[in-house]
Amino acid sequence: MFIRTVRMAKIRTVAMLMLSVTLIAVLVALIPSYAATTVFASDGSKVYTGVKSNQDRIEFLRRFGWEVNAEPNETVNVTVPEEFDQIFNGYNELQRAQGLDLGRYRKKTVTRYTYTVTNYPDYEGTVLATLLVYRGKVIGGDICSAEATGFIHGFAKSS
Repeated sequence: MFIRTVRMAKIRTVAMLMLSVTLIAVLVALIPSYAATTVFASDGSKVYTGVKSNQDRIEFLRRFGWEVNAEPNETVNVTVPEEFDQIFNGYNELQRAQGLDLGRYRKKTVTRYTYTVTNYPDYEGTVLATLLVYRGKVIGGDICSAEATGFIHGFAKSS
């Protein structure tokens, strides 16, 4: 039987330990957090988390100035596609304009809630608010008319 021992210098051991700790810190910083991203806080900053119940979703829309019916018209689970076509790329550009990005949620199953907006100004037709929610976080959505030749925009009221 052979026994082999290896002796490392203290400086090498400390350097390897520090390199390992630094590598772990970098990895933790780069891994996306689904729990915290950017509803409005008291200081006016955007917050899209903590949207778990129907009341939370209604309050989320209310913070943008929208009043909606008490219950959603539709609640559906949908899967964000792995590859975005031209239409979905355009929709994601709308999301990016409001600080969101569906690209981070490719192949994830999310819940789409659709509400009827009751206070849309200067428009007689049906207006819908759509929220895409993943694990209690709004990851996308829009305000749009129900008519095919209508409009679509982000959550903020257009001026």
